[in-house]
Amino acid sequence: MNRIEFIITTAIILFVAFCLGWFANWLVHRFTRVSQSDLSELERMSQELHEAEETRDQAITYLQQREAELTNQLAQTEAELSAAMEGLREARHEAEELRAYLERSQAAG
Repeated sequence: MNRIEFIITTAIILFVAFCLGWFANWLVHRFTRVSQSDLSELERMSQELHEAEETRDQAITYLQQREAELTNQLAQTEAELSAAMEGLREARHEAEELRAYLERSQAAG
C-alpha cells in the first residue's frame, strides 16, 4: 500500500466515523427531545401539584384548629363534670346528715 492509498483509506475511515458519530448524535437528540405538548402537560401537572399541596396545608391547619377547639371543649366539659360530681357528693352528704338528724329527732321525740 503506497502513501496515496493510505491517505485515502484513512480519509474514508475518518469520514465514516464522522458520519456514524453525527448519526448517533441525531438519534440521541431525536429520542430525548421534549415536545411542546409534553412541556405544557408537565406545567399543568406542576400547577395541579402545587394546588394540591396548598389544599393539603389548609386541611392540616383546619384539623389542627379543630383539634385545639375540641381539646378545649373536652377540658371544659371535664371541669364541669368534676364540679357537678363534687356538688352531687356534697348534696348526698347533706341528705345523709338530714336523714340522720330526722331519725335522731324522731327517736328522741
